[in-house]
Amino acid sequence: MLYQLFETQRALMSPFAEFASAAAKLYSNPLSPFAMSPLSQRVSAGLDLMHRLAKDYEKPEFDIRGVEVDGVEVAVQELVPLTKPFCRLLRFKRYTDDLAVLGKMKDQPTVLVVAPLSGHHSTLLRDTVRQLLKDHKVYITDWTDARMVPAEVGPFHLDDYIGYVQEFIRHIGARECHVMSVCQPTVPVLAAISLMVSNGEATPLSMTMMGGPIDARKSPTAVNNLAMNRSYEWFENNVIHRVPTNFPGAGREVYPGFLQHTGFVAMNPDRHLSSHYDYFLDLVRGDDDSAESHRQFYDEYNAVLDMPAEYYLDTIKTVFQDFALVNGTWEVDGQLVRPQDIHDTALLTIEGELDDISGAGQTRAAHDLCSGIAARNQAHYDVEGAGHYGIFSGRRWRDKVYPEVRAFIAKYDKPASAPSKAPRSKKST
Repeated sequence: MLYQLFETQRALMSPFAEFASAAAKLYSNPLSPFAMSPLSQRVSAGLDLMHRLAKDYEKPEFDIRGVEVDGVEVAVQELVPLTKPFCRLLRFKRYTDDLAVLGKMKDQPTVLVVAPLSGHHSTLLRDTVRQLLKDHKVYITDWTDARMVPAEVGPFHLDDYIGYVQEFIRHIGARECHVMSVCQPTVPVLAAISLMVSNGEATPLSMTMMGGPIDARKSPTAVNNLAMNRSYEWFENNVIHRVPTNFPGAGREVYPGFLQHTGFVAMNPDRHLSSHYDYFLDLVRGDDDSAESHRQFYDEYNAVLDMPAEYYLDTIKTVFQDFALVNGTWEVDGQLVRPQDIHDTALLTIEGELDDISGAGQTRAAHDLCSGIAARNQAHYDVEGAGHYGIFSGRRWRDKVYPEVRAFIAKYDKPASAPSKAPRSKKST
């Protein structure tokens, strides 16, 4: 019922949002007589802000059309090598006519970025991908909004997430790739690789884990406390709703995106209020660059997806209540998850000093679990002054974190293949 009420409210607000947008332009267009009013700039700014607060936010595009590699601008195209009901495997393929750069790109490491399935779309890692593309071949998991998956497809559990990760690794080639997991997927990625070892399969060359709740008992944050202090039944009864009839996934049980967004905002309401007020002032002053930065951030931040109920509840119980991974009691399809069996995969963990999502020590705990990895093949990096998003996006990611990640991946990459003549036809990587 709550989901249906939200959809009704959204439908009612849609015409108002469009009217506010049109009126804002009416008061800002220099050819409009309304723009001659002494208060026109403030009226326009207020209406623009109303439009952004009332509008519906669709999934953004990655919009990565090119990157610079070795001083040369190369084209980038999104490809979809694999499609699953709840996820697409995206590949960002690079193209260039510069034969020297092409040869260099072909020998660069391959990275699978496992994006979070935790409210926001994988495009939240756009900056991560863009930076990685300068020195790597890049794949990413692009999770599907659960409300768009028909109910007859069936449920999606945490075990299914692990299965998807394993299938993607096999598709790329385990000994051909490095895996990077950001936030929530650090736990299922560690489980996926552990189970591959137990089954006698090859494992990735390295795994980089960033700001994830490997051991949520350490330095618990407000997010951890909520998950740990409420019962499983509380989450089942209060945050799980059925998708309304106007979506392909009608009837599917989900943790709705609008509830997740409410939780995100509630964590730092003063910061968001201040940011929107600053946006209003930027519009009044005519500071277009600052206003555009605000739009870009909130276009991403306000675009949320529904999570499958089974997956969300499994995560609450396994990661935040039973601590099954660190307690050594986690079983997937009857098979025990044993991180201590991993030995051929190097491990890098990264934490932000000011992370308010995954507290200090939570990600670093992976080193104690992965006792089979030689100490010389393990590394940890603390990012001073960085919050949760700062470790994978923004200036600190580009200037501090990425050089560490790049060096670590390069250290454990397979030896470069012998030089060969550049192909005459296909010019991509």
